[in-house]
Amino acid sequence: GNSMLFNWLDRNLVPPRRDAAGAASDPGSFGTIWLLHSGAFYDVKKTLLAGQPVPAPLHWFKWQAYTTWLSGAALLVVVYYAGGRAVLGDASLAPLSHLTAVFVGLGAIAGGWALYESMNRFVAPRAPGLSVAIWVSGLVAISVALTQLLSGRAAFLHVGAMLGTIMAGNVCFTIVPSQRELVADVAGGRGVAASAMSARAKRVSIHNNYVTFPVIVLMMSGHFPAVYGSRLGWLTLLVLVAAGVAVRHVMNLRNTLRVWKPVLVTVIAAGAAAIFAILAVGAAPEPATTAESSAPVTFAEARHVIDKRCSVCHSANPSDLTFGVAPAGVMYDTPQQIVALALRIRERAVVTRTMPPGNKTRITDEERALLGRWVAQGAVAK
Repeated sequence: GNSMLFNWLDRNLVPPRRDAAGAASDPGSFGTIWLLHSGAFYDVKKTLLAGQPVPAPLHWFKWQAYTTWLSGAALLVVVYYAGGRAVLGDASLAPLSHLTAVFVGLGAIAGGWALYESMNRFVAPRAPGLSVAIWVSGLVAISVALTQLLSGRAAFLHVGAMLGTIMAGNVCFTIVPSQRELVADVAGGRGVAASAMSARAKRVSIHNNYVTFPVIVLMMSGHFPAVYGSRLGWLTLLVLVAAGVAVRHVMNLRNTLRVWKPVLVTVIAAGAAAIFAILAVGAAPEPATTAESSAPVTFAEARHVIDKRCSVCHSANPSDLTFGVAPAGVMYDTPQQIVALALRIRERAVVTRTMPPGNKTRITDEERALLGRWVAQGAVAK
């Protein structure tokens, strides 16, 4: 929120007035803006405090970024690494132990941040285009690797965590040090001059602004199994990131782009269309029809698979308490419950194949196909 607000302020400041000789009416000021909020008016001015003492108290904007990252990191540890409340690996993708999967996730977060930070410190000052190209290539490589090594849900969240770590790192290691340098210059009576650190701080602040929407989208992706469960999950992930950046860019330009609303609608529609196209192409292939596969499936056969592979969690009395009792309130204890949720069973176990999570109960392709045939044949309890 701070990133969006301050970038918006920078684009909407009213420059100071100048006299006939071109002299500014308020030297050192970048501009002012009036805001209306909570029943009152706010008069905001951006300035370098030329020749003025540092005001006290001076409010810094940093703990919002720090607490957001710390709470997210704590949830990642509790839910995925130590708590086991969500499946990190996926045996159908890569036979990784839990500890190995943890190191893969942590390595992606740390490695992605290290690549980004090195590009901004050493390459961007001389070749910004090359810096962006290398970082985007790294993002693509990390996204593809994670979707091939971890469960789809975990992969999406870890890319989001990596981008969130980059944002918090920008605040901690670049923006705040630059602000300390600025305060020290003003407090020491020295003129405020542009420095390499202040230039980098402005650059990464803009990066944070553009990364905000992708991080939010990826953090919410766990609620949409069709998105992270696609066979082309890596491509879906990258399209979500690109669409988030594009939407943020249009919103940044809305004060200078007269037709920004139609452009914004077009960008959103294009992103949604791309996602739907990827999901259609990446859907699990339908099994070939054979005499055996077209044979009627009895409820007893379907229930045997559900009892063996699903009811260990989805029950009022589950044998596996990792996810608590009846995750999401879904239970398969009675024929009525099973039939009522038949379409959901097909979507999660057959179409997106996101259940069981990480194929924890080792459901086979034949069993998935059997459930799909039972639903297609009417999903009756007989």
